[in-house]
Amino acid sequence: MNTTAMRALIRNDLRLYLADRRAMIVGVLVPILIAGFFGYVFGGAGRSEGQGKIPVAVVDEDHSSVSRAIAADLTADPLLAVSALGRAAALDQVKSGKQNAAAVFPRGFGERTTRSLFTGTDKPQVVLLVDPSQVTAARVVEGLLAQYSMKEISKEAFTGSYGRKAIDRYLEQLEQLKPTPLRTDMRTLLLAARRLNDQSNAGVPADGKTHGFGLSIPYTVASTPVTARDNVPYNGYAHSVAGMAMQFILFAGIDAGVVLLLTRERGVWQRLRSAPLHRSEFMLARALATTLIGLFQVTVIYVAAIVLFKVRIDGSWPGFIAVVIALCLLNAGFGLMLATLGRNASTTRGLAMMATLLLVMIGGAWVPTFVFPRWLQEASRYVPTRWAVDGLDGATWRGLPFEAAVLPTVILIGSAAACLLVAIWRFRWEE
Repeated sequence: MNTTAMRALIRNDLRLYLADRRAMIVGVLVPILIAGFFGYVFGGAGRSEGQGKIPVAVVDEDHSSVSRAIAADLTADPLLAVSALGRAAALDQVKSGKQNAAAVFPRGFGERTTRSLFTGTDKPQVVLLVDPSQVTAARVVEGLLAQYSMKEISKEAFTGSYGRKAIDRYLEQLEQLKPTPLRTDMRTLLLAARRLNDQSNAGVPADGKTHGFGLSIPYTVASTPVTARDNVPYNGYAHSVAGMAMQFILFAGIDAGVVLLLTRERGVWQRLRSAPLHRSEFMLARALATTLIGLFQVTVIYVAAIVLFKVRIDGSWPGFIAVVIALCLLNAGFGLMLATLGRNASTTRGLAMMATLLLVMIGGAWVPTFVFPRWLQEASRYVPTRWAVDGLDGATWRGLPFEAAVLPTVILIGSAAACLLVAIWRFRWEE
């Protein structure tokens, strides 16, 4: 192996890269800026009080104590940003995307829901206007609406005026039925509920409100983020930095491959062929130079992320380094393979950009893969970029040990080797 000629080629590629200061700065500054934007959107270094609330409208056409209490519960929920609107305004805001959903309580809602709690009939319909692009948010609203509705309706049933009327009406209906053990037990239950209602309203406070009980979820939930260390919030910048670093070094790999095609188009190829190099040595030298450029980019990006966004390598440092090196090797092999499969620089650049963006999207670089449909989550496991992002996430905010980086590293190196072998095989040395 002619190492002297290979070193000369590597030095030349590095010199050309460093000489273009504007491209070098863009290659590290742009991913930092984009990573900062995506990182902030997905939580930053810990969510602020008002960040991520779901905008939802409440349309109260009933104006009963039940509907007002449910609206107050929804307003107090930390997940929601509630606006009180009319039906037409709520529909317009959901249609325009200003509200993720709108809950419409129809007239007679409080009385009919209290009555149907005992009888199971004549249930009113709550209309939930939903932005179809915000299905997940709408499901959250639907769940919270069910939780607070059950609480306030049951409270009204056992301690409110609607409940007293419903119990009296149901007792009258029972008196018309034939005596059975079930009828007797039901009558006993309703009489007990009636006495509870009377006791709750025996002394109404000055504010005019009854403070009875209602059914509620019999437990509380302590939501604890599982990150690298206890009591450390999820840092959304860590994931976005991993994705943007991967995307932009892949772009650098494309440029390295396109340069190879330009040497043919600009007549430089004949001079390169005169060098005492084998085809595989020439391709290996280009791959190593591209790998070193990628390592430089990743280093600068992560140093900036550590300083600006408080990203930390809370997992294995050797694992992090192994994944980064493997990713840079993949970048070099992938760029050269695309170049050897293309016919000219302009066409190859367009196709390579499309292929790279596809790999980046499926790999979860832009948004985390958990938002993907289930089938796409499974399909992404066959894409090496998914393993690169998982490996970098594991070494940063997840705080995983070195063993967690082994499989991503092996898959990335294997993919890099496959790309490089295809590049050597398809490389037209004689032209």
